[in-house]
Amino acid sequence: MTALLIQPEALRERLTRPGCLVFDVRHDLADHQAGRRAYEAGHIPGALYLDHETQLCALKTGRNGRHPLPDRADFAALMRAQGLTARTDVVVYDAGNAMFAAHLWWMLRWLGHESVSVLDGGWAAWLAAGGAVETGARAPSLSEAQAIQGLVLSGKPSMPVVDARAVLSNLDEPRFTVLDARAPERFSGAVEPIDPVPGHIPGALNRPFERNLGPDGRFKPAAELRAEFESLLGGRLDRGIVHQCGSGITACHNLFAMELAGLRGSALYPGSWSEWCADAARPVAKGD
Repeated sequence: MTALLIQPEALRERLTRPGCLVFDVRHDLADHQAGRRAYEAGHIPGALYLDHETQLCALKTGRNGRHPLPDRADFAALMRAQGLTARTDVVVYDAGNAMFAAHLWWMLRWLGHESVSVLDGGWAAWLAAGGAVETGARAPSLSEAQAIQGLVLSGKPSMPVVDARAVLSNLDEPRFTVLDARAPERFSGAVEPIDPVPGHIPGALNRPFERNLGPDGRFKPAAELRAEFESLLGGRLDRGIVHQCGSGITACHNLFAMELAGLRGSALYPGSWSEWCADAARPVAKGD
């Protein structure tokens, strides 16, 4: 089984062998061009850039969240165009805290591609380790073998998702626990800098995604993560966890951290708070 995390030194060695795709998904929610500018100014040699606003989400309607999940067939076509085949090893990275890298990791797993790792510490760790830097833009270069092998889309998503209707029905008949990855002040409703309505989904618990990282910006050891999630969730783990955040991105960070901890099987609510609060009929809770 492919390791969920890869260290810069291991990635440097992996790049000397064929069959590896590296994706740079650095992004800034307040400046949607910042990620591409950073990529062109310097990236891991051979890395391709993917944009969270234009490539990794579906068309936004104003009611389906800020980063609606694309159709799986459309996403599969995008990844085929990048050169992904069933035999390809994939490494994804962002600026450093893995919030965007974990999201693409989840999307690839949802597509059915198992061989995908997150660069621990991201671009910052690569530079700190003395990794080589390539500048400018790079386009996918498909070999004849890649074109022949292609990418076969599995019939059923490999990572479970739930929609707003399922979350709403769960309020009256709880079958799972919703875990919110946003900052405590956003969860409580004290502030809301992005979405039009403050607060959280009633009954949800809060686990800010930054708590999955150590002071060095890398993921905490698996045993430490497991202890923290078990302390927060307790017996709720047995009945299922559904992750959410503002728009389905940092929720994947908590889901990834639980996978690291050996707590597998969580689901994602992709629309998250930005979709939930777009309908005034859905209830809103405030406070801790």
